Amino acid sequence: QVQLVESGGGLVQPGGSLRLSCAASGSIVSWNTMGWYRQAPGKQREWVGDITSGGTTGYAGSVKGRFTISRDNAKNTVYLQMVSLKPEDTAVYYCRLTGTNYWGQGTQVTVSS
Repeated sequence: QVQLVESGGGLVQPGGSLRLSCAASGSIVSWNTMGWYRQAPGKQREWVGDITSGGTTGYAGSVKGRFTISRDNAKNTVYLQMVSLKPEDTAVYYCRLTGTNYWGQGTQVTVSS
């Protein structure tokens, strides 16, 4: 059974930074593509970006240049570093084992002054 647990969310002012973590059970991070998604109130869940087993990353246009995905295979953890945050980045952020129905429980990010 795959378990994904996000952490690191919180309240931050516009222009601020946060780093989210997604801790996975087992050694799945190093062998699979891991994705980050977000869902704002009243909106559909959207893809934010992902990282392949080879370390290639991809990002949605709305976050490219501001968000960075990385991973630590030894810790079975994927990270989402977010800088220059905007109010429109406010959402619940989820990690996912790409291509499966394994999702974390989500962590709330609120960008507000």
